[in-house]
Amino acid sequence: MDFQHLIAPEQYNISSELEKYRNDSDRLAIRWFNAEGDRQELSYQQLIEKTNQSAQALLKLGLQKGDKLMIILPRIPEAYITYLACLRAGIVAIPCSEMLRQKDLLYRMEHSGAKGIVAHYRATAETNKIDVEVEALKNKLIVGGKEEGWQSFEELALVETTDFEAVPTHREDMAFLSYTSGTTGNPKGVVHVHGWGYAHVRTAATEWLGVRSGDVVWATAAPGWQKWLWSPFLSTITLGATALVYNGPFDAREYLDILEKEQVNVLCCTPTEYRIMAKVENLNDYQLPHLRSAVSAGEPLNRQVIEAFQEAFQINVRDGYGQTENTLLVGTLQDMELKPGSMGRPTPGNPVEVINENGEPTAVGEVGDIAVHRSCPALFKEYYMDPERTSASYRGDWYLTGDQASRDEDDYFWFEGRSDDIIISSGYTIGPFEVEDALMKHPAIQECAVVGVPDEIRGTVVKAFVVLRESVDASNTDALTKELQDHAKTITAPYKYPRIIEYLEELPKTTSGKIRRVELRKLG
Repeated sequence: MDFQHLIAPEQYNISSELEKYRNDSDRLAIRWFNAEGDRQELSYQQLIEKTNQSAQALLKLGLQKGDKLMIILPRIPEAYITYLACLRAGIVAIPCSEMLRQKDLLYRMEHSGAKGIVAHYRATAETNKIDVEVEALKNKLIVGGKEEGWQSFEELALVETTDFEAVPTHREDMAFLSYTSGTTGNPKGVVHVHGWGYAHVRTAATEWLGVRSGDVVWATAAPGWQKWLWSPFLSTITLGATALVYNGPFDAREYLDILEKEQVNVLCCTPTEYRIMAKVENLNDYQLPHLRSAVSAGEPLNRQVIEAFQEAFQINVRDGYGQTENTLLVGTLQDMELKPGSMGRPTPGNPVEVINENGEPTAVGEVGDIAVHRSCPALFKEYYMDPERTSASYRGDWYLTGDQASRDEDDYFWFEGRSDDIIISSGYTIGPFEVEDALMKHPAIQECAVVGVPDEIRGTVVKAFVVLRESVDASNTDALTKELQDHAKTITAPYKYPRIIEYLEELPKTTSGKIRRVELRKLG
């Protein structure tokens, strides 16, 4: 297991990656704009100066190294400044989505023992509803506006000098405390240390995302989620690239216009965003000669989406796989042969295997659990305040991701589904993604998701939930259902076809954009 190059120096702070750009007034760090046409740019020199001011403001409030700070900010430059300020001050950042409600925020406050909260002026309402005494509410900092009971973060930071050395941190010191968007029970607090950031930048950012110094990088994930830490944040500003930040709603044509006009070099979108863009009429009309690298993570990407982008833009959209608990573990790198539908191979330096119940690597073609060796530098440290849950996530020395895959003779991984998503029907093992992939090749389908539902005879049968394209005539669903079933049978093994198809206006998704198959199973 060769991962020595991923181990950070013993004394290490993630924000030190920016030191080489400290006096670079020409290098653009952030290019921000919104749906209303407002624009703002920050050079690396300006970003570092504002970071230093904000870090000092946090310490002046009485926050200390190791304290935790909740952050609720949208896609704005201040998100980058605030997270960097936490790192430089040795304060632990807790990403929080704007979609979190009162109970979600209160749980994080109490579970983490946070000492403060930073929120955008349009994202204070749920915090204001909390009517119990909790320490995080003693330091309420607002960004972008003013409100009674909140201190202006910008005003606090203005009085400080721009020259500030980072608080010394060890590679094992906590840097981020991210909460999972779990489907059952309370979310888990995932502890990532400064050394995790070091490993992430040297694998996911360079080897998979393919970011080079000076690139314009557009990663569409919103602050508040681990994926934002991955790509829009760490993978850009630590490598001297320009983070393109668009604060506006998703619209497929608008996204394609931005890619063209802003001359984006590196793109990271969700599978859902790619799927919808791939269905745009006259996709070939857009010209994207600057786009060198396009990647997708969160869920497996369908073959026809990859083919649509290849045909229109002569670029391969490369899949990647990782979790809140780790980094980009498996992916198709830029210089690798693309096998459409495959997850790719384990990324360099990350010891990842498909293992069986005994913790041994599976044979070629055999389905098993995707697992990460505990020695991996890019693996989380622990579930915060939950040693039992941490211990339960391991099988021997292997951390279990909860996902299953098979492996081919070239060591490419093929996603089968979540451990609890695998469908056993009449003794056949069926991975939902293969059926979804087959259905998505039909021109009538915009999105779909497949689950197993109870059946008296077969135990479980395959059911597909389908969202049709707007142009499709859905007046005769019986005929359309048979057409879709026959279509699936021609692409995948006939026993895998969906015996039941239900049509929805939209699929239920988590706030991070993943399809909630748990809810679909409840629909029966």
